[in-house]
Amino acid sequence: MTTNEQHTHYVPEHTPRLQWAEHAPEVYKAMFKLEVAARKGVDPVVFELVKIRASQINHCAFCLDMHTKDALAAGESVERIIQLSAWEESQHFYTEKELAAIELTEAITVLTEGFVPDEVYAKAAKQFDETELAHLIAAIVAINAWNRFGVSTRMVPGHYTPGQFK
Repeated sequence: MTTNEQHTHYVPEHTPRLQWAEHAPEVYKAMFKLEVAARKGVDPVVFELVKIRASQINHCAFCLDMHTKDALAAGESVERIIQLSAWEESQHFYTEKELAAIELTEAITVLTEGFVPDEVYAKAAKQFDETELAHLIAAIVAINAWNRFGVSTRMVPGHYTPGQFK
């Protein structure tokens, strides 16, 4: 495909299954409070990297749309966002602290073995003090919950404006 060719594959936007926040406003408010509380203790760059990586793993298009836009608006590079899905092969794009957070995100998001490996936790504990680590874990848990709401109700990506929910 050359730069002059148009992308012809188009899939019409789907309709969400359920406007869950409208039907469970107390749950939405509680989730938002968790989000705000977790955010206070996590570096903003790490926070968005964690949100993006968990959303990639969970295939949450709505959250990917939101958090990539927020990261770009905050000055994150396109290159680092693109490389995040292949971070293990692109570690030179990230700091040791960011890598520890990304690896912990994967371990908490994909509990296939039923636990977070000690070595992954130890790497994170070496990079973050206990308060930061507690907030980081809360941020990872929160995005996984948001992803599950987004995926199960088929929230529609593409309409988010950066900074809309800060």
